[in-house]
Amino acid sequence: MADYPETERRLHAREFVLKEATIIAAGVRIGCSVRNQHEQGAELRVGADVEIPDRFLLEVPADDMVYRALVRWRRNDRVGVALYSNAPKD
Repeated sequence: MADYPETERRLHAREFVLKEATIIAAGVRIGCSVRNQHEQGAELRVGADVEIPDRFLLEVPADDMVYRALVRWRRNDRVGVALYSNAPKD
């Protein structure tokens, strides 16, 4: 049986990063880390048992930005999000 490389389905190459971030939704703040990122999306790591809403703000101090995020997929402690707008932190 032949081994074929996994097909890349992303439209944009993601840059591997390690940034601390905070998910903000309904007055709750949840710590997470950004593991890879591009201008339209990111992969986050959170505790596997932590419930994350489908839409939230993602505060990334290293970028000095707050992004609006939409969950696209979830796998154990990994969450893929679309970043559909951002604004500088106040």
